[in-house]
Order: sequence, then structure tokens, then C-alpha cells
Amino acid sequence: MTLPRRRFVQLAAGALALPAWPRSGNAQSFPSRPITLVAAGPAGGPTDAIGRIIAERMRASLGQSVLVENQVSSGGIALGRVGRAAPDGYTVGLGHWGTHVVDGAVLTLPFDPVKDFEPIALLTFNPLLILSRNGVPAKDLGELVAWIKANPDRTTLGTAGAGSPPHIAGLFLQKLTNTRMQFVPYRGGAPAMNDLIAGHVDLNIPQAAVAIPQVKAGTVRAYAVTANARLPSAPDIPTADEAGVPGLHISVWHGLWCPKGTPRETVARLNAAAMDALADPAVRQRLGDLGQDIAPREQQTAQALGAYQRAEIDKWWPVIKAANLRVE
Repeated sequence: MTLPRRRFVQLAAGALALPAWPRSGNAQSFPSRPITLVAAGPAGGPTDAIGRIIAERMRASLGQSVLVENQVSSGGIALGRVGRAAPDGYTVGLGHWGTHVVDGAVLTLPFDPVKDFEPIALLTFNPLLILSRNGVPAKDLGELVAWIKANPDRTTLGTAGAGSPPHIAGLFLQKLTNTRMQFVPYRGGAPAMNDLIAGHVDLNIPQAAVAIPQVKAGTVRAYAVTANARLPSAPDIPTADEAGVPGLHISVWHGLWCPKGTPRETVARLNAAAMDALADPAVRQRLGDLGQDIAPREQQTAQALGAYQRAEIDKWWPVIKAANLRVE
């Protein structure tokens, strides 16, 4: 049967138009080459370890290699590397509470940690433990607070440097308990822990993943975890809420970001791969072995990470700025 010419033209025009509707930039082809995951921390550190575990599993979902590139986390260097990259999804940043919250309060950065990045996924949390040297007489957190009050400005708290998690946790502890301590900065968490074990400083508030082995070995005393639930790896240690300092919640959390302007479809593809990774039993086991708590499924979305980062900035910037804390 021969179609009327007018009807044939209409069908032909429709056929020509049909292939155009699903095309949306690079969404259909992304990723077509390897992705670089910029980890804000040195090789062998906790951020690097998290990055390599996540990157390995994301490869299965994306069909492309995800290559980990280590960058210095301090000074905004790692974030700057991501922020200057093309917004095409091929450069992803693995940052944390320090890079995406604290640095904005203590440094003059050439970028905005919120406005200049697209959130992808919230990954893990690692709360802190309040520790003392074994010679401190306090047996629980209430007694520890009373002991600090009885020794104002003489109680020493070792930190991994100005602006580090133990430092800011100490500032927050002072604020909530109306106490005063002397902060002793070290060039990293390991020497601070070593001096606590040796009895050269009174207190430390390191990440749980670092602290638990020493607690179990009996070289230090633990009073509380700075989370709203006890740790599965140390269920005998109470939360700060249970131990008498309600609201003392602080965690070093990790997330993924990409440059501002990355297409929404690309962000969604990266988020889906990250969520696939976090749902994998082998990944969950490996992260758990590092002392990391995986974010609940509903908090793993890009929108949830953006909201959580803004809430953390609203919480911590006033604490940091009230202490006039600046890092050169």
C-alpha cells in the first residue's frame, strides 16, 4: 500500500525526531574513561583506606576504573584540586569533616566549601572517645568533669594540632561543662596518643578507630563515646549522653563531592555507584574493621549530604570562632 505523501512526511519527521529525546549531554555515555578520586589525606591514612575500599567497589557499578589520588588535606589543597577540575564527573573528591566544615572556619580559602561543590554521597562516621591517662583518679565522666573543674588550666589535653578533631572536641567539652583545659598540640595523632599512654598529658579525644585498641589493651582509660549510640566494637563504653554530658556529639565523617556545575545525571550516576558500594557486605565488613560506621541508607543521598554539611557548619563554626581559632 502506498501512503499519501503528506502522511509519509509526517511519519518520516517523527522518526527523525525520536532519537533526539533521550540525549542529555554526557549522561548516556558517562563514564567513558577512568575516574580520579582525590582523597584528602596521605597514603595509608584513614581517608585513603576508605577511598580505596569505595573506589574498588564503585568500579563494578560504573564499568570504569576509579583511581585514588592522594592530596594534602590541610590548607584546602585537596578541595582546591577538585574545585578547579572540569565539572564532568571525572574528578571526585573524598573529603571529611575537617576539609568541608572546619577548614572554612579556620582558613581563608579561595573557594566556598558549600557553594563551589556538588555533594554526591555521605559515606561513613567515626565518633571520638574521651580518654585519660591511667593515673587520672576519675572513674567516670562525671568524676572527670569534677576533676577538671578542680584543676582549671592545669589539666592538659593532647591534640593532633590546632583545628584537629581532638582540639575542637576539647573546646566543645569545655563549653558544655564550663571547664578550662590546657591544649597541647602535637604533629599528629600518633605522638599525642603515645604521650597519653606515657602519662605526659592527662587527656585525649581521638577517633574511636584509633582509641579502641589502646582501651582494650588497658594502656588508657575510656569515659565516653561522642555519639548518640554505643559502639558495636566497644559496647561497654557509654555515650556522653549516658555518662552525664548530654549533647557531646562529634564525629569525623566522610563524603564524596564533585565540582559545581557537574550535570545532575552524572551526580546521580556517581551516587548510585557509591550507594551500591555501601550496600555490599564485603565493603561494610572492611569499613567496619576500620572502625567506620556506615551512614544509614536514607542519609546516603546527595541532598542528605548537602543538608548535613550545612548543619555541621551551623553547629561548629560558632564554637571554633568563639575560640578565635586560626590555622596559618
